[in-house]
Amino acid sequence: MTEFEELVDAHYEALYRFGYSLAKTPERAADLVQQTFVKWAEKGHQLKDRSKAKTWLFTTLYREHLSHARRSTKFPERDLEEAEFQLPANEANADRQLDAKRAVALLSQLDETFRAPLTLFFLQEHSYKEIAETLDIPIGTVMSRISRGKKQLRELMETAADPETRNIVNFQQKGALS
Repeated sequence: MTEFEELVDAHYEALYRFGYSLAKTPERAADLVQQTFVKWAEKGHQLKDRSKAKTWLFTTLYREHLSHARRSTKFPERDLEEAEFQLPANEANADRQLDAKRAVALLSQLDETFRAPLTLFFLQEHSYKEIAETLDIPIGTVMSRISRGKKQLRELMETAADPETRNIVNFQQKGALS
């Protein structure tokens, strides 16, 4: 297996989840990941410290997303049919997938300023330092955005009109977002 294939195997899923949290569609997330790996193929050899590859990939994906967002404000895209989700294998898995979709839906309502650090911290399990490097902001700003983002997410959960989503609020209020 080549070094590039190993890199893809090691980071594809995490990059896809981060891309999905930013882009909100499976197709756009896959495009972001693909663009990120194309950039790596073109420029990855310039990275002197290979231990920083993960941070480089996440930073590149985030910048690709920002670049696309700027372009799409000038030239808006029209969404085609939304991709259908596969049916889960069992009931417990179905509940977890449903809860995850609701949580991601609420997270996607946050401003990107807060959504990106929250996603990197909670879903990708990055450290404050890695988030600061990825988003090119100071660590104090990362901490502040995570704190304020959690507060906004809590407020969204509390005001969610869907009674099924309120179940997530009760679960989350027991300490998961404290």
